[in-house]
Amino acid sequence: MLRLILLGASAATAAGLLFVNLYNSTVDAPNWGAHIPGSIEAARAYFSVANPGSFFRIASPVNQVLALLTVILCWKNNRYIALGALAFAVLADVMTFSYFYPRNEIMFIASIDHHAITSAWNEWSTMNWLRSGLCLANTVFAFALLTLNSKKTAQ
Repeated sequence: MLRLILLGASAATAAGLLFVNLYNSTVDAPNWGAHIPGSIEAARAYFSVANPGSFFRIASPVNQVLALLTVILCWKNNRYIALGALAFAVLADVMTFSYFYPRNEIMFIASIDHHAITSAWNEWSTMNWLRSGLCLANTVFAFALLTLNSKKTAQ
């Protein structure tokens, strides 16, 4: 039973990250780029207390720890699916640190440079769909593990 609870928590966390990431692409990013530099100034003011990173800095490591636990729990059966879920979770975070953090710095912290912000926003907006794809793959693998283990437990 504990195995299914942890697998369910892993799948739910992966799905949560996916949907927050999709929200960023469909709601936040279009607002950030609506009327640069005014829209960025508004976003900077809005994010003065907390920003999407406040969520991701907690949820992403939790997702990776749960994915690692699923690798351990499913090593005997379904280890490749579990390793896939972990790999996609880690890849999404590697992409966040290496690609998105520098653009977040340009958009939300550095001095206002219209051209640099517009370029960073365009790059961010385009590549966040790829990151969403990584989150989707993580979610699909996590739910596959849950489904396979639920069937096995039911038998």
